[in-house]
Amino acid sequence: MIIEDKVREMIEAVRRLLDGKGKLPSSERLLGYYALFRSRFGPSVLAGLDGDALLETMHGRSTKNNLMYWLEFKNDDEFPAIFGSIGGGSATKFGVFQRVSDGNWVTGHSTNLRTLSKDEALQIVRRQRDQLVAGCKLLDVFPQNGGDEEYARLQQDMTQLAPDVSDSAWGHKYFSLLYPEVLDDYHNETFQRFYLISILIKPWADVGRYRVAGQYIALTRELGIPMNHLTSITNEIHPKPYRYWRIGTTAGTNKVSYWDMMHERSIISIGWPEVGDLSDLKYDQESKDRLRAIVEEEYPARTENITKATQQIFNFRNAVEIDDIVLAAQGMTVFGVGRITGEYQYDEAMPFPNFRSVEWLSIGEWRMPDEGEGLQTTLYELKKVDNRLAIERRILDAPPPEPPGDDNPPKLPAQLSGWPGRIKAVLERKGQVILYGPPGTGKTFWADITARELAARSKYARAFDQLSHDEQKYVVSHLVRFCTFHPAYGYEDFLEGYRPTEVNGTMVFQLRAGIFKALCTDALAHPDVNYYLIIDEINRGDIPRIFGELITTVEKNKRGKPVLLPMSGDTFTVPPNVYVIGTMNTADRSIALVDAALRRRFGALEFMPDSTVLGSVTINGLPLGPWLDRLNNRILSFVGRDARNLQIGHSYLLDDKGKPLTDNAIFIRVLREEIIPLLEEYCYENYSTLAEILGQGLVDVKHQRIRDEFFTAGRVDDLFRALLEPNQDIIATNEAVEADQEESGSEPPEDESVDVTAGPGE
Repeated sequence: MIIEDKVREMIEAVRRLLDGKGKLPSSERLLGYYALFRSRFGPSVLAGLDGDALLETMHGRSTKNNLMYWLEFKNDDEFPAIFGSIGGGSATKFGVFQRVSDGNWVTGHSTNLRTLSKDEALQIVRRQRDQLVAGCKLLDVFPQNGGDEEYARLQQDMTQLAPDVSDSAWGHKYFSLLYPEVLDDYHNETFQRFYLISILIKPWADVGRYRVAGQYIALTRELGIPMNHLTSITNEIHPKPYRYWRIGTTAGTNKVSYWDMMHERSIISIGWPEVGDLSDLKYDQESKDRLRAIVEEEYPARTENITKATQQIFNFRNAVEIDDIVLAAQGMTVFGVGRITGEYQYDEAMPFPNFRSVEWLSIGEWRMPDEGEGLQTTLYELKKVDNRLAIERRILDAPPPEPPGDDNPPKLPAQLSGWPGRIKAVLERKGQVILYGPPGTGKTFWADITARELAARSKYARAFDQLSHDEQKYVVSHLVRFCTFHPAYGYEDFLEGYRPTEVNGTMVFQLRAGIFKALCTDALAHPDVNYYLIIDEINRGDIPRIFGELITTVEKNKRGKPVLLPMSGDTFTVPPNVYVIGTMNTADRSIALVDAALRRRFGALEFMPDSTVLGSVTINGLPLGPWLDRLNNRILSFVGRDARNLQIGHSYLLDDKGKPLTDNAIFIRVLREEIIPLLEEYCYENYSTLAEILGQGLVDVKHQRIRDEFFTAGRVDDLFRALLEPNQDIIATNEAVEADQEESGSEPPEDESVDVTAGPGE
């Protein structure tokens, strides 16, 4: 047995998960894909081609039926992209390619391209074909159950007989598609070794694309699964390789340890305070040169280490990435192993001011087995295999760490209550919901709160307010997106369309994905995380035009159903992990007038004014909650048809933190600049009706105007008297009484004993 029990259990659990989601093709389907590829591009096919046919079959650009397209881009029902990626970089990686702009054949590197005649291109492609055929002959006779020696010999023979193609990602993918029982489908050496180490298997060798394939083959036999399933599982466990970094915990000058601070604050940090904030440094040579100049100026006594120091500081700012593994260490003694969770930050108040947030995965002292790696450095990338294996073992064996100094870490509440709970229930049932009601009733507020909360729970299994700053930032910038419909908003904004852009000084039209297509693309790439789109003012757009064919596929039971987009010709689906929350102001348009097809596919929740959120707050003797209730009652009585949808929402009387207004000046501005203009619109400048709603003291019916003089600084008492005049009974409400009690009880009784001798914290 070459795989440990804990690792086996993890692989089996992920296999069941993926299989349950239909993400692991059957062995029969896999064999069909392999057979199809061999029938089109196998060695016997390529050996029988020459001239234009060979060029076109391997590298042609006139169709999508060439070998290079199938290896890099082909992704459909006929041949899905599930056999390892060779993406990235330009077409120069293929050794020769046909340039799209002029059809010429080109070779060389991106900085030194050379145009070829067709005969010259054909000579290169013939050499590639011959090497592919030679490599296949080696694999045809490769012994079953080959071990380390056999794969070492395969690596040597491939290098000798197929030097150009065997040491390329595309060449390795070609061979792996034809011989999946011999080779793995990781086509990058870094990936091959990373994924072995991640499951606690030491690679047979440090280099060579073919050297470690035997270990993957042995794993598939031991687990009884195809190679494609194994790599799909390991990709699910770790979506991408990460790097391992050692960071020193002591200051270089005074040897003071900052490990306790890093542990308690869940960060890693470095010193060099005189260098200052590095936030504006980019990952380029110009930034690195600028950083070096700062280090030379601020730390002249360390001239001999300028290059080394610059590189380490630069790496901390730019090379360290989220999800990388970091070891907090002093010498070769490790105190903690963590995973980077946040981008670079700077706090000048800290002795080690440059920091990044981290989730500590394993706490406890131990020594790295391969000593001497990264000593006397601020930051060092660990590359020795034994050390990386030891790190992975510590992560696997460590119990889930609890937050430092907290015996009861926050737990995710089982249920959402209130509006978030109701919205969640509708989303689970329908996939999308419309929040509708009069203006100012909190529709957009609760849409945003709920989407952030649900996204946080989906991604991090924690409530939004339990997340770190960077985790919250990721939720609001990636998982929850926002748009507003309006009369000019169209299909091209929402799904896809051509937009003008400048290219080399010329205005051209380019096809661009709209906000919903981009969201669905991201959701398809991360199926285990929920994505949310908030559409504000959904009723102000031309719904049939904006949604187009999505009006069908957005329906819950039709999620995943492919449709063909008319502009790009792409196949598009709405994945099940996408949720839509729309808001609409019924003062503009009743929900009954919204497109019937849309209403059938959306659940709906009505938001009405709720004066209870204002509590017992009073402003200058005016109880806000009762005053709002009386105001809305008079709107219902005097405005007429559809008055229910024209009420004033409670959020007009809340500040930007959701708290009731308590400041005279702010309330007066809200009243004059927001509430009164809205009521004037409702009354169509009928000042008699407006006076019935606002009160005779505030409205001058004879002169058809609002008494603006009441809004000057010296007339505040007159203003509030005018507001109370049609609502004289509200001064006797419970809210008004409670407010008086709170104000009168704000000071302790004089006879109460107060100890003034104890100092803070004593």
